[in-house]
Amino acid sequence: MNVLFLCSQNRLRSPTAEQIFADHPGIVCSSAGLNHDAENPLTPELMEWAELIFVMEQAHRHKLSSRFGSTLHGQRVVCLDIPDEYPFMAPALVELLRRKVTPHLPVAG
Repeated sequence: MNVLFLCSQNRLRSPTAEQIFADHPGIVCSSAGLNHDAENPLTPELMEWAELIFVMEQAHRHKLSSRFGSTLHGQRVVCLDIPDEYPFMAPALVELLRRKVTPHLPVAG
């Protein structure tokens, strides 16, 4: 399953998520930012690739729908409600991501 993590700039939250779930069995991860000046800006090709999309905030869900609504093809979009207040790989962020993302991923086995 192709899993995409999105935040605004692709500097803190989504790259942290991509890194901690990189070895999760049964998935391939990527991350991007919804802002035009993001480290890795979201593209229609990434949208096409993704089967499951995680956004960090409701504002990201709205931006995703308005900018890429035509390339959403029934992918599940899950809002994690994680505010932009954590440094990259912060232990509290890692714990939050593990708790909120894991239930949506395929079970290893």
